[in-house]
Amino acid sequence: MAFVFGLVAGLVVGLAIIVLFVRSENSRAKLRNELATTVAAFARMTVEDSRKILPAQFYPSWVVFSQRQKLNWLNQHLTKIWPDVNKAASDLIKTSVEPVLEQYKPIILASLKFSKFTLGTVAPQFTGVSIVEDGDDDSVTMEMEMQWDANSSIILDIKTYLGVSLPVQVKDIGFTGVFRLIFKPLVNEFPCFGAVCFSLRKKKKLDFTLKVIGGDISTIPGLSDAIESTIRDAIEDSIMWPVRKIIPILPGDYSDLELKPVGILEVKLVQAKDLTNKDIIGKSDPYAVLFVRPLPDRTKKSKTINNELNPIWNEHYEFVIEDATTQHLVVRIYDDEGVQASELIGCAQVHLRELEPGKVKDVWLNLVKDLEIQRDTKYRGQVHLELLYCPFGMENGFTNPFASNFSMTSLEKVFKSEANGTEAIENEHEVTLKKKEIIIRGVLSVTVISAEDLPVVDLTGKADPYVVLTMKKSEARNKTRVVNESLNPVWNQTFDFVVEDGLHDILILEVWDHDTFGKDYMGRCILTLTRVILEGEYEDSLQIDGAKSGKLNLHLKWMPQPIYRDS
Repeated sequence: MAFVFGLVAGLVVGLAIIVLFVRSENSRAKLRNELATTVAAFARMTVEDSRKILPAQFYPSWVVFSQRQKLNWLNQHLTKIWPDVNKAASDLIKTSVEPVLEQYKPIILASLKFSKFTLGTVAPQFTGVSIVEDGDDDSVTMEMEMQWDANSSIILDIKTYLGVSLPVQVKDIGFTGVFRLIFKPLVNEFPCFGAVCFSLRKKKKLDFTLKVIGGDISTIPGLSDAIESTIRDAIEDSIMWPVRKIIPILPGDYSDLELKPVGILEVKLVQAKDLTNKDIIGKSDPYAVLFVRPLPDRTKKSKTINNELNPIWNEHYEFVIEDATTQHLVVRIYDDEGVQASELIGCAQVHLRELEPGKVKDVWLNLVKDLEIQRDTKYRGQVHLELLYCPFGMENGFTNPFASNFSMTSLEKVFKSEANGTEAIENEHEVTLKKKEIIIRGVLSVTVISAEDLPVVDLTGKADPYVVLTMKKSEARNKTRVVNESLNPVWNQTFDFVVEDGLHDILILEVWDHDTFGKDYMGRCILTLTRVILEGEYEDSLQIDGAKSGKLNLHLKWMPQPIYRDS
């Protein structure tokens, strides 16, 4: 009996194992078929399909969808004709760059010219091309990425005021960049465009070595750095976008393709906060360098604020803009090391296409180590800017308050004529100085409405906040009443300040906690007056800097002094 039972049980178990095995194999086969179908579907996917499934914010850092097409055919043909291209291009570059070198030569040199200039036998390699959609139906814009490890033969003939002549060789040139070609205007006759503009759109890498033939360049201190800086400035000024070279193909007037200013960017460097400390003893001594085009005469430098990681500059600059769609403002914050080289704290940039013409934009920018390669996520502090882009020819009634013809009082005109001695201003540098001296008087009315979500300061879980208002230049000061035991105080108090120089003054609002035996600092807000001067009146909610949380609600009104206005 036991034998029969064991036999039956064994058969049942065996059949069960066989059934489970068959089902498992069928399931695995089904999964394999589904996986193969999925893989086949992925293989048929286009770039647009992948973008619909996975939004850009979820891409890993190594995923790049390139819109550039490869140019192997062009590189092959360029290698064949390079000897002829080398001769023609060498003469063209030498002729166009030499005057710029002379313009930017160091003061210790009497002359700086090429004694020999050939691009060498190695042709550059174009790694990609793309078409730029700029909305202009009368042109075609193309960008070509180029890499070049050249064996050029370039010798500079350098003469100093001491009578010393040095032949300096420029060697080991390594270059990576993007060239922009603009074919404009489009016409109905061959080759279908009237002229070609070319420019260096982006300079990704430019390395080279300087060597004195038969000597050592280090024998003259600072000469190597001065020549290298001159070469880089010459490239920036002669071919770097928005500068462009125009080659007429068909007869015609192509003056509209030339580089022309299109507007003015007004920049107010307000402050920075939480800067990284670069000094071992004490704190950093920060200053700022600002530029749109990194040329010596177009770069602005702020004053140095000693021993401070939260500096307030409140300095105004203006920059000439040639192309608002591609240019950007760069800010670099340095630690002044005295006689030693300054150390970079961080940098930031603002693209001008992000600015609305005629509207003041107040921005806080995070500082980074490098604008091109942003792999370092370390917090280096923030910089506070006020930006106003003013295109030429605006017809919407907008008036730039920094412009030299902005309405002024009779008294201001008397002061300005006495201070300047004359109104005849001719060159651009003097115009810039005059604009910075413009004075706008008025009464600033500030209503401190309320605060929200203030941080806990007292042991009771509350705070006793009040606000101190200070005009930085005049040092005029007012303060609100104390609101006891509240993290969301309401004041609704209005204060009037007589402002003597509205464009260059700032309002500082400090939030304090009142204690019986002292006070505790909670945070602050800093406001420039440009926006209220332009708009006349506005209400805003501002984050409190230096506090873990909290906002300050304000109403500002500007009342210019009309009694001295000319009719």
